[in-house]
Amino acid sequence: MPAVTDSLPPEDPRDALIREQAARMALLEERIAQDGERIALLEELAAGLREQLDAALRAVSRNSGNSSMPPGSDDLPGRKPPRKERRAAERAEKKRGRGKQPGSPGAAMRIRKADVALDHFPEGACECGLDLADAADLGVAGSYQQEDIPEPQPSLRYQHNLHKAKCACGKVHVAPRPDGVPDAKLSAGPRLPALAVYLTVFQHVPAERAQQLIADLTGGAVPAGFVHSCLGKAAGLVKDSVALIRTLIAASPVAGFDETTLRSGPAGEKKYVHGAFTELYSAFHLGTRSIETMKQGGILPFFAGIVVSDRYQGYFSGTWANFAGHQACAAHLIRDFADCAETYPGSGWPEQAQRALRGLIHAWHAAREQDLLAIPDDVRGPLELEFRRAVTVGLSAVPRVPGPKNGTKQRPGREMLEFCKHREADVLRFACDTSVWPASNISERGVRPLKTQQKVSGRLTSDDVTQHRLDIRSYIDTARKHGLGALQVLEQLMPGHPWMPPAQPISP
Repeated sequence: MPAVTDSLPPEDPRDALIREQAARMALLEERIAQDGERIALLEELAAGLREQLDAALRAVSRNSGNSSMPPGSDDLPGRKPPRKERRAAERAEKKRGRGKQPGSPGAAMRIRKADVALDHFPEGACECGLDLADAADLGVAGSYQQEDIPEPQPSLRYQHNLHKAKCACGKVHVAPRPDGVPDAKLSAGPRLPALAVYLTVFQHVPAERAQQLIADLTGGAVPAGFVHSCLGKAAGLVKDSVALIRTLIAASPVAGFDETTLRSGPAGEKKYVHGAFTELYSAFHLGTRSIETMKQGGILPFFAGIVVSDRYQGYFSGTWANFAGHQACAAHLIRDFADCAETYPGSGWPEQAQRALRGLIHAWHAAREQDLLAIPDDVRGPLELEFRRAVTVGLSAVPRVPGPKNGTKQRPGREMLEFCKHREADVLRFACDTSVWPASNISERGVRPLKTQQKVSGRLTSDDVTQHRLDIRSYIDTARKHGLGALQVLEQLMPGHPWMPPAQPISP
């Protein structure tokens, strides 16, 4: 019987070619699958790198003009400065130019009664040959005034002689030591230490340069240690005044609060200066950024009014059950929305939110000028609705990244939008009450000079001395808000008569 294989037809050569091609196709498909996995991995890696690059670019492009970052951060290396462009409507309305702005007080020199009159007479010889020194005086033909400062004079040295007198009854009396003269054979009068404190605290001049300025301008030679001793003396004299200032701020219906970094103490440590402000009072406290430091400032634990601040979570902590309410700074929010407009180009909701907030701020000023208690409903309603819709659209356009609340980084603007949604009353409170400021401009202006102090002096080595400076600053700033000069109140302070702020109500 023949073999089975002998009955099969011979193999077609094309079958072997088909099998070979099928094997090659399987190999190619495997390689394509592997390449697809590699491409997906590379795309994921590229997306992550792109997101990191975008975040880095956004961090560099953020400044005090388009975010809630402080103005002091604009000078950091690589940071783009804020744009100084103004809206065309603002330029057309204000028509501002160089020099004095409309409505601001002038300070031009004017002809006044002269302190010193200098007479000048013709000199030389007349064409006729006679000497003009013998010519008849016909009076003044023209007058020209110059305003200048006097030349530095040697400091005045006062000697207080205490005389004794014998009454007719036989009793001997000795004149008392004048007020402000210490029980020391040699001491400085009130103006010299007042000038030293004025230069170091108010004008941010380092102690050694203040010493040189005093010598150049007044002729008074003082050691550098004298300047430091004046700071300690002034800080001790302002204690009662500063305590009263803190009490008056705590009793105010509306107050602004802000904080800024300051290099103080050992190298490597970063401290924060916390400031509390009203239209009439200023107070500063050095510490960290913790709730405990905010308590130690002595104002927030007793404050029962409206807190105007940025969105720092410390001000919105449940610790402060005594607050009557909050007002989140609308200027900070406008900058945050400007950052969103750059982060999400082509989106309309950031500009819509900015437009609504600016409209409400403008309406707030108009209502204040008319002594209204709130922005009229017909003006406030449409603007609040426009803002509310912008926030709603923004929340849908910037979804939340899933994950734990405290451990998941959200997309730019998401947490700000959630704040505006959940704390709408704390964002738009000023629209219903014109006694509440829409922005924390007063607070920002209050803490800004401290950055100047840091740029000039660098790190302040002692926390105690830094707090002394801050207490003196509280005293000076409050006095200036009451129309007094910084040097004026310091000259009043150094003899031991600190100016005490009056308890005046804040005008709405």
